[in-house]
Order: sequence, then structure tokens, then C-alpha cells
Amino acid sequence: MDDLAPGSLLISAPMMEDPNFRRSVVLICEHNEKGSFGLTLNRPIDASLSDVLEGIYAFDPSLHLGGPVQRDTLHFVHRAGERIPGGIDLPGSVTWGGTFDAVQEMARAGDLSDDDIRFFLGYSGWSPGQLEDELDEEAWIVAPGGAHVLFEESPDELWRAVLRRLGGEYALLSTFPDDPRMN
Repeated sequence: MDDLAPGSLLISAPMMEDPNFRRSVVLICEHNEKGSFGLTLNRPIDASLSDVLEGIYAFDPSLHLGGPVQRDTLHFVHRAGERIPGGIDLPGSVTWGGTFDAVQEMARAGDLSDDDIRFFLGYSGWSPGQLEDELDEEAWIVAPGGAHVLFEESPDELWRAVLRRLGGEYALLSTFPDDPRMN
């Protein structure tokens, strides 16, 4: 649990049945005495930014479901660094949030692409102690400082790819069938 910090990835254990988190990878953006906040990285949805906002012109990226909490909120993670001020730096040269006016200006100027930024509706949240309890129950595997994989792997392959990168027994878990009864 010492690795549970902003920038860590939570990989759901293969046996997790919760449909909100089954085979998911969650980027921890904040973890403190008030609880934890994260974004599910591998849940693309059939919607784009223009479906929820007006004024993004030449740039209309797809949206991802960040989690089951407050699905009417918009969050973003980017690799634009200080070009989008006000964000929180995470390990791996990834930043969570920032000034949305700067995002809009960069989008209008054509200075953003899907290689730079991801948008999420909703988030994943845990009250104080809740995530630690889930870790004690072995519902999650923690991978330190892996936020950059968001931009390196397709959402469909992310869960398996992160487990393979951890190696050893985790690489073996990546081969676990979706439905063991069908094996």
C-alpha cells in the first residue's frame, strides 16, 4: 500500500465482478486522509467532446467514462505540461486537470490531439479507508507511477498490457480468461 499515491494505477483483480470496475485500470489522481479520486482509463464511450460542450472547433476527441461517480462532470489528463496551467503533475510527465480556457484555446488553434489529452465523464472515488479495505481484500493490484500508459496503449488492451508490464505472477494473470467457465 506504500505505492498508493497520485500517479499509481489500480488494476482490477481478474475475479472482480463489479461491472463498474471489471477489468479496469484506474489512474489515482488524489489519495489522502479525505479519500481517493481516480479516473478509469479503459472505458471509452460512444460520445465525443462536442456532445457535451460547445465551442471546441477543430478538435473533437472521444470521451471515456472516468467512473461511476458524478457522470455529469468533465475531467481531463494531458501531456501538455505547463501549456495548460493549473494542473497537478503526476509521475510519467502526465498532468491531471488545469485551466479549461487554455484547453479550449489550444484546441481552437489546432495545438491538441488525442496523443496529448484524454477527457473523462465522471470519476472513481473512495471514502477514507475504503480503498485500503478493497486492497486488503485483494480486489486491486497497485502499479506505481504508470500514468503514461494511458497514451501508449489502446483502451481494449490496457488491462492486460499493464499486468504484463508488472511481470511475474501479474503477467500470468493477464492471460486469465474473461469467463473462466468458458475456458
